[in-house]
Amino acid sequence: MNAERGVRTGLVRLGGGGYGESMTNISLKLAETMSTSGIKSVYGEPIVVDGTTIVPVAAVQFGFGAGEGPGDDSAPGGAGGGGAAVPFGAYVSDETGVRFRPNIVTLLAVAIPFVWVAGHAWARVIKALKR
Repeated sequence: MNAERGVRTGLVRLGGGGYGESMTNISLKLAETMSTSGIKSVYGEPIVVDGTTIVPVAAVQFGFGAGEGPGDDSAPGGAGGGGAAVPFGAYVSDETGVRFRPNIVTLLAVAIPFVWVAGHAWARVIKALKR
């Protein structure tokens, strides 16, 4: 195993510490990067078309994790992350004012399961009350 690079884990040692320390540093750097870009990812850059300003809006979620096996520095470890963005709609600003225009597909994708679950819950409540 190379002193500067772990062959099994592929992680670089930072600051002379173990692999866990380097994974912590990587996770902290990723979290710092994501926290500073949060607003930019939720509200897109304004777009101007024929005097109308459009600002897209989305729900954005990121997650990161890291870990290593128990024991010495030769224990295997890993890191990973992921994200998701759901476009909710856009703010539209024109001569009539500012209004929110929802994304109908997203609205239906959220509303249909919600109504189904709420209907099931109410059916069980009514059934329990009839006993």
